[in-house]
Amino acid sequence: QVHLVDSGGGSVQAGGSLRLSCGVSGYTVWPSISAWFRQVPGKEREGVAAIGRDGRAKYADSVKGRFTISKDGAPVTLYLQMNSLKPEDTAMYFCAANTVGLYTAEWLGASNYDTWSQGTQVTVSS
Repeated sequence: QVHLVDSGGGSVQAGGSLRLSCGVSGYTVWPSISAWFRQVPGKEREGVAAIGRDGRAKYADSVKGRFTISKDGAPVTLYLQMNSLKPEDTAMYFCAANTVGLYTAEWLGASNYDTWSQGTQVTVSS
């Protein structure tokens, strides 16, 4: 059974940086696609960045140029480097993985992912 455990959230002032990590256990090869999402209370979960097995990445317009998604295979870990953080980046962040191998071209769509982490809170103050 695949299990995702994320970490690295915290509180930071605007303009600061954080790096989120997501450990993937129970899966010996990299998921077809994996991603970071975020959610604030009362709003839908938003796709932030996604990465394919070959390293191709896609980003939401709101984070392009500021966030970088990456992965490491030993151990299997997903990262999200967040720079130039803004108060509107405040949210609970989740990592997600597609382990079944079927997905649409919309990598930032939540329906593409079957396994989720518990979430880590990011708070950016002005």
